[in-house]
Amino acid sequence: MSRNTPADEWPLRPATRLVLGGRDPFANHGFVNPPVHHVSTVLYRTADDFLARRGPYTYGRRGTPTSEALEDALRELEGPNCAGVALLPSGLAAISTALLSVLDAGDHVLVSDSVYLPTRKFCDGVLRRYGIATTYYDPMLGANIAALIQSNTRAVFVEAPGSLSFEVQDVPAIANAAHAHGAMVLMDNTWASPLYFRALDKGVDLSIQSGTKYIGGHSDLMLGTVSANAQWWPRLRATAETMGLCVGPDDIYLGLRGLRTMGVRLAQHQAAGLKVARWLAGRPEVSRVLHPALENDPGHALWRRDYTGACGLFSIVLRPAPQAAAHAFLDALTLFGIGASWGGFESLAIPFDCTQIRTATAWAPGGPTVRLHIGLEDVDDLIADLERGFAALAAAR
Repeated sequence: MSRNTPADEWPLRPATRLVLGGRDPFANHGFVNPPVHHVSTVLYRTADDFLARRGPYTYGRRGTPTSEALEDALRELEGPNCAGVALLPSGLAAISTALLSVLDAGDHVLVSDSVYLPTRKFCDGVLRRYGIATTYYDPMLGANIAALIQSNTRAVFVEAPGSLSFEVQDVPAIANAAHAHGAMVLMDNTWASPLYFRALDKGVDLSIQSGTKYIGGHSDLMLGTVSANAQWWPRLRATAETMGLCVGPDDIYLGLRGLRTMGVRLAQHQAAGLKVARWLAGRPEVSRVLHPALENDPGHALWRRDYTGACGLFSIVLRPAPQAAAHAFLDALTLFGIGASWGGFESLAIPFDCTQIRTATAWAPGGPTVRLHIGLEDVDDLIADLERGFAALAAAR
């Protein structure tokens, strides 16, 4: 924060909060960044202090000044409805911990049919073994999700935009319906982050991010976060602590470092992604671009109402072509790596097919599908690379 002025004296915009959040330089001898504490044991001055657990810290796994710095920064970014943030070892760990913190044996959970595949595997595997039933729902139901809520429905899990297929869900309508029937709402908010979508302000109870993506920003970090409102924070915190989950100090440091530049990186990812998406929309090889910030996208009106920005991740549907031709398109790319994850500085492209992983909706895009992440390279170079890919696709038809 600044030398003389506390950050809470006037309302600060998100970009400023990204820089100031979780920092107190003059509590650390004036150093700009908080120190990285590599600790396990915390010492007490007396036996009585130990038995009473007097002091701000008790054990390295349960929090340090380093972890508090990132938690505080994320809490500021999430907004006034955030009561606390749990740091987890990965995005999937954040999803599983969030679900386990609110569900009990015999409960029922509604999960979007367009959810991240590992989330689906966790529900169909671990939750099923624990006697928790999952029903997948059409992500476009909105308030009509009320018809699927059962007497034992404890939670509704939202991911918006949808993984791979980018459906935009009406989160406020779903939250209102869920709360009216006594259910709570979890959301995977990795695509927009709280910088572009303040999930807790929209009725979500637990907001989840894969910090591996845009918080880290450099493809060198595994991190997950769950932000909770006041009602659910005690249970989330107790679950994470009881399960012994924590993040190493160096990974927390990378998360803090990435957070400081996330605002400018996301703005660049957004601008570059939209330029490439609009260029792809005009290509004869492309039948559809799945990007909610495009005016003709089915989810654009909801995106425009609820979001303040977009990231660099979207998908395209190619016109009908043999699989070999679609693979030739990907194999010819030199600037787009073929690999999982996203949110780093580099551009990525992967083929995908949702046919076998949808149960509440039908996946029939009409052609091969490719997910793209637009990184921080020069956009004109990326477009030239895609042109090479399309030339290879044409040659392989």
